[in-house]
Amino acid sequence: MDPAQNEIMTPPERSERPTLKTISQLSGFAVPTVSRALKDAPDIGKSTRETVQRIAREIGYVPNRAGVRLKTGRTNVISLVLSSDHDMMNHTTRLISAIAGELRDTDYQLIITPYFANEEPMKPVKYIVESGSADAVILNQTEPDDARITYLLDRNFPFATYARTSASDQHAYFDFDNEKFGRYAIRTLANRGRRNILLIAPPRNHNYAHLMITGATDAASNLGVDLSILEAATSDDQTGVIQSAATEYLRRNPTLDGILSASTAAALASVAAIEAMNRTVAEDVERAGAFLAKATIQAINQPDLPPMQDLDFPLEKNEPT
Repeated sequence: MDPAQNEIMTPPERSERPTLKTISQLSGFAVPTVSRALKDAPDIGKSTRETVQRIAREIGYVPNRAGVRLKTGRTNVISLVLSSDHDMMNHTTRLISAIAGELRDTDYQLIITPYFANEEPMKPVKYIVESGSADAVILNQTEPDDARITYLLDRNFPFATYARTSASDQHAYFDFDNEKFGRYAIRTLANRGRRNILLIAPPRNHNYAHLMITGATDAASNLGVDLSILEAATSDDQTGVIQSAATEYLRRNPTLDGILSASTAAALASVAAIEAMNRTVAEDVERAGAFLAKATIQAINQPDLPPMQDLDFPLEKNEPT
């Protein structure tokens, strides 16, 4: 009888963790077959793989990492190296979730290795390589000529970057085309009649900042648009810092008619700065509240009268009639 067709029996209660031998006993397959089935070996039949993997899930089998490391020299761990002061509320959080989700059904686990503002960024990378605490690293923020990449390449240590570098032809990466974004954003604003634009750029030590600035500058030059780069803050700064710098720039440059921001935080801070300078079309909420109160009272006391109705648009007050 094919062991794959055997009824799966519940193992007796035990305190020890499930092992390959446990799955072997429950499935009827030999331990080497179980091991290869869990690794999706192509020489193992589909039904066998499905049976073994189902049993493994049902009994909560988890590979013994110490044993795996002794046999293979691997940890089955991938480390994402992050700056501790980076934006953890939006972009980076989504990145962590996406990486972890992709690894969920693999043998690999994701760990986060932080480094702090007062620490050398090389420190966590050296620790991982020298301690063998992970099989590979992912770097989220890179400089054009990043010493960490040179270090990893020299030691033939697996890694990938979420950005390009000057050595991109030698390593795995995924990147957003920030140069194209810079061109596209300036072209879009110019098509809407904007002629005096401020770019709140990423920190200049990051590769993508140079690409974005290059694309935006080239497009502005070709379209005859005046482009300035905010020097007092970057898109990675705290929103209060960005808002203060943007407000001061608006105060000194009243003809500014467009802002290009490199992050959500910078965009929100820009809106706050524009509001602080009264450069927005604001709704008169106080007038609305007073009118609604009167309209409601009239609807109660004088139901036969036409309902009170009004529209407000503040610019009309300053326009010639």
